This record gives sequence, structure tokens and C-alpha cells, in this order.
Amino acid sequence: MADAMSTRARTATTASLVLSVLMIVAGVLAIGIPLVAGIAVAALVAWLLLFSGVLHLAFAWRSHTAGVVVWEILLGVVYGAIAVYLLAHPLLELASLTLVVAIYLGAEAILEFVLWFQLRPAAGRGWLLFDAIVTLVLALMIWSTWPSSATWVIGTLVGISMFFSGMSRLVLTLAVRRLVAR
Repeated sequence: MADAMSTRARTATTASLVLSVLMIVAGVLAIGIPLVAGIAVAALVAWLLLFSGVLHLAFAWRSHTAGVVVWEILLGVVYGAIAVYLLAHPLLELASLTLVVAIYLGAEAILEFVLWFQLRPAAGRGWLLFDAIVTLVLALMIWSTWPSSATWVIGTLVGISMFFSGMSRLVLTLAVRRLVAR
């Protein structure tokens, strides 16, 4: 029984180690060629929109009232049209996503400043202020260089995220391996 558990744990952690390394490599590649990574992310968003459009059309056939059918068909057609347009114009989509990221970061920074102000007596709120300032600086950097920042922002951010996700997964997997080896 213990041997079987140990073998299963070893197999699972081996798979996790491989995935961790692949995530780290993909993150480094995305950071190294952010335009390609950004276009890949943009294409994924467009394909998800297309898939959503198809689902809306399918849902229209399951609806029981004419109003719902019409709205679902309209939503499906709009989603599909936007997806096809974005797939045909990936750099425009990438620029749009970059602008959305800048707006998102700006809004996040404002909310963090408000939270920092509301937590005046709380210990450790300085980190919240630091986070708000860094987030605001990032938003302003992206906004002030937009649309040229579209060539690097999405790919770089996704690459950094993938790299650190891979690293944290690797560290956790190695910790599990050490526990199982005992």
C-alpha cells in the first residue's frame, strides 16, 4: 500500500515538475518575444469570443420565448462578428487589450489608494500604499506610451505571470517530493 502511494506521488510530482519547467520556459519565451506572446493572447481572446458567440446561438434554439431567441441570436452574431474582426486584425486587438490593461491598472490603483486611506490606523497599510503607487506608475507608463506599448505589455505581463507561476509550482512540487521521500 505504501509503495503504491509512493509511486503515485512520484508520478504526480514528476508530471508537476515537467509542467513547472514548461511554464518557466514559456514565461521566459513570452518575456523574450512579447509581441508574439501578446498576439497569441489576443488570438485566444478572439477565439473565446467566437466560442461564446456559438454558445449564444446554440442557447437561442433552447429558448422558449421569441424575445429571448432574438436577443440570443443577436448576441451570438455580435460576438462572432467581433471575434472574426479581431482575428483578422490582431495588432488592433492587441492595442485594445493594452489600453484595457492600462485602464484596469489605473482603476485598481485608485481603489487601493482609497483602501489605504480608509485603513489609516491599521498596521502594515504602508504596503498597500506602495502597491497603489507601483500600480499607478505601471498604468501611467502603459497609458503614456500607448499604442506603442501594445507591442510589449500583454506579452511581458503574461510572461512574468507564467514564469512566477512555474517557479512557485516548482518550489511547491519539490517540497511535496521531500515530504513523500521521508
